[in-house]
Amino acid sequence: MESAPRRRDDKPWTFLTNHARVLIAIARDPGLRVRDVAQAIGITERAAQLIITDLEEAGYLTRTRIGRRNRYTVNADRPFRHPAEADHDVQALIGLFAGDGASPGAARPPRGATGAPAPARSR
Repeated sequence: MESAPRRRDDKPWTFLTNHARVLIAIARDPGLRVRDVAQAIGITERAAQLIITDLEEAGYLTRTRIGRRNRYTVNADRPFRHPAEADHDVQALIGLFAGDGASPGAARPPRGATGAPAPARSR
């Protein structure tokens, strides 16, 4: 698997965990296979499966078996796990990153968006 591209400071940390990325990927497409989730995020299939199991056990995902495939439902009204963010539901995260196509709800416009077209950039 490819790792995330290195940044200028050569430190590989990111703001979102792989658990958040899996939740967002499934919110975008509830019918994704574990293989597709892993590939989209850049983790192994085993890691993706373990994360999906964590999210199911914590109540963030519900799995429904349809034939040979799984379909997931994101329970977006669940709070964040850390006490500092526990007063917010994961819907805010999903709305921010999953976009309008996310099943739990539509994304909010970017911060500062007014609905007016963006000004042209000068060179």
